[in-house]
Amino acid sequence: EWPETGRLALYLLGLRATCPPPKHGPPRSLVTWLKYYLEEDWTGSRRHGHPLTSYYQYGLGVLSLCVHRKRVREEVIRRLLAAEHHGKFGHSVSSAVDTEAVAALAFICLEREKLVGTRLAAVLRAATSRARRRMVEAQGEDGFFGNVYSTAWAMQVFIATNTCRTQPAYGRAMAALLENLDAFTTTATMAQALPVLHGRSYLDITSMHCEEEPDTLMPIDLAPLPEARGNKMVRVVVECPKLQCPQGRLYDQQASVPASASLLDVLREATTQGNFTFETQQTPQGPFLHRVLGLEAHQQKRSYWQLLTAPSTSLQMGVAEYRPQDGETLTLRLSHW
Repeated sequence: EWPETGRLALYLLGLRATCPPPKHGPPRSLVTWLKYYLEEDWTGSRRHGHPLTSYYQYGLGVLSLCVHRKRVREEVIRRLLAAEHHGKFGHSVSSAVDTEAVAALAFICLEREKLVGTRLAAVLRAATSRARRRMVEAQGEDGFFGNVYSTAWAMQVFIATNTCRTQPAYGRAMAALLENLDAFTTTATMAQALPVLHGRSYLDITSMHCEEEPDTLMPIDLAPLPEARGNKMVRVVVECPKLQCPQGRLYDQQASVPASASLLDVLREATTQGNFTFETQQTPQGPFLHRVLGLEAHQQKRSYWQLLTAPSTSLQMGVAEYRPQDGETLTLRLSHW
């Protein structure tokens, strides 16, 4: 099985943010397991030249340990630094801003918490500056740093380095974020955006005074959104690389679904037509498209199912969140990063 680096890192971050009583802090076994996963993540993939999971999960693990003020071996830190220096965070289709931001937050935390020596702290500071500069360069006309989800991560870097007031790109990103809050529908994505909306980053939970935190978590009942009436027609196209599929296009059909249907609903309807199959995997961010028409996305082969709206615009949401328009064409493309 793959190391659970990212999932355990998120759990430990959440555990710290909930202010557990001192005697009920993070069990040592969880911290030990995360350190173990970081080593397994790297050792198991030496021949690949990258972590067994991803640099995103690897950086998240380092960040989580730092937030809990747990030291990690210098070699673990330098693996992230080497990846940043050699530009290994980027994908072929995007700049991987989220990975860059997670690594930068880990670098800031390690320096701030004085978990590294003076010389390494200077190296981390320089790497953070480079990452922040690349985020500004990656900002699109829509105001996003990469996409709507990686934007929240990137904004945390500007907050953590106290540069949000002097960086115009931050203001544009905040405006874009406020206009697209409906994209944050899962617990994991909400957890990325909520600190930003309050001018905070994940690093702030390191210095929380838990005895002063009021117990304000109260359940609320939200009224369901009104159902849109009628149906819509959505075209689904499936493509894969010609080396793997000489015909290129494997599927091209329309599906009729209720007007309020999500992309996941569209795919489910397509399966009733008899010649379409797909599978998803549950992740903290929601359902992840894993297999389409028998073709599986392999993390170890760095492949994934890219979601596009015609002609070639990457979707900013997942299959469960995105709601296609009537007459829209959606392409599922097996891609590599």
